[in-house]
Amino acid sequence: MTNSVSVQRHIHHKALVAPWRSALYDFEPAGAQAALDRLCAADTLFRLSHPLGDFTGADAFYTGAIQPLAEAWPDLERRDTIVMAGACDNGGDWVGCGGYYTGTFLGPWLDIPPTGHQSHMRFHEFYRFRDDTVVEMQALWDIPEVMLQAGAWPMAPSLGREWHVPGPALQDGLLSGPYDEAQSEATKQLIIDMLEHMKRYPSQGGPAVMEMERFWHPRMSWYGPSGIGTGRGLSGFRHWHQIPFLRAMPDRGTRRNKITYHFFGEQNYAAVTGWPNMIQTLSGDGFLGLPPTGKEFTMRSLDFWRLENGLIRENWVLVDLLDAFAQHGVDVMARMREFNKVRSTGPLTISSGMETTV
Repeated sequence: MTNSVSVQRHIHHKALVAPWRSALYDFEPAGAQAALDRLCAADTLFRLSHPLGDFTGADAFYTGAIQPLAEAWPDLERRDTIVMAGACDNGGDWVGCGGYYTGTFLGPWLDIPPTGHQSHMRFHEFYRFRDDTVVEMQALWDIPEVMLQAGAWPMAPSLGREWHVPGPALQDGLLSGPYDEAQSEATKQLIIDMLEHMKRYPSQGGPAVMEMERFWHPRMSWYGPSGIGTGRGLSGFRHWHQIPFLRAMPDRGTRRNKITYHFFGEQNYAAVTGWPNMIQTLSGDGFLGLPPTGKEFTMRSLDFWRLENGLIRENWVLVDLLDAFAQHGVDVMARMREFNKVRSTGPLTISSGMETTV
C-alpha cells in the first residue's frame, strides 16, 4: 500500500467535495451556493448533458442548472452511492460521484410536465482538481429518465429494463480509508484490458474474441441510461445493448487518436470520463430509432465499474443520448413538447394532507 502524500491527495480531494454533496442533500439555496463557490475557481468549466450544455463559473452553473431543478423539485435532495478518486494517465486528478437527485416534481423542468410525485434522476459527475480547486466538471444527468417517469418520452422504447437503478450491491461505493495505489491501478488496468478485448469484435472475429467471461462476472448487471435500460448477465448485456449497438456502429473504437479518455481507479472501483470518449459512424440498421445515416458522430459516456473477486460484477453507464440524437438532426426536447402539448405544464400545488379527515 502506498501512503505517500502525493497519493493521499485523492482522499483530500474527496473531503473537499463533501461539503458540496452535503449541501445538496439538505438543499438550501444559500448554503449550496456557498459550498459551490468554495469548491470551484472563478473560471471553472462545467460541462453538462444536452440540452443544458456548458457553463463557465460557479454562478452560471448554479443559476443555469441547479436552481431550475430546485424550483421544479422544491424538496431537492442529492444521494451519492459512489464517491471515488484517482489520477488519470493524462495528469489529471479526479473525483467521481455517482447517485441520483430526487424530489417531488411540482413544477415544469426543461418543459417536462410535473407529476406531483417523487422523481429521481441519475447523475455521474466527475470533478477535476488543480491546487485543491475544481477547475472542470464533466457531468451527465439522466434527463430521459425524468421524461420516462412523467410519461413524456417521445422516442423508441427501451430494449433493456427501465427501473430505479440501484447503488452498489455491497453498499461499499462511498470509498474511504487509505488510498491503495497498487490495487487501484490493477482495477483500472483490468477495465482497460476488457475494453481493448471488446474492440477486437467484429473486425478480428466473432464474439469469442472479446473473451467476456475472462472479465465479467456471470451475474453481472449492466446499468445503462434510460432509453437503453439495464441488462442482466452476459446474455442480457449482449441482447439488450451490445448487439444493437455494434450492428449500428461496427467501427466504434477505431478513432482513438481523436479522443481523450480519463480512466482512474480506487480500490475495487474504476471510472472513465471523456468529452467525448467515443467516435463512430451510424450505419447498419440504425440505433434507438435513428436511421442508418452514415454520419460520423461523437458520444459522451461516463462510467463506473465495480469488481468482485477479480471480475466485473456491476457497471453503471450514462450516455448523453439527447446529444447523440441532436447530432442526427433530432431535437428530442422539441418532439417531447409536441407529444405533450395538450398536457398542463404549470406548477402543481399539493396540500400537506393534514387538514383532510378520513
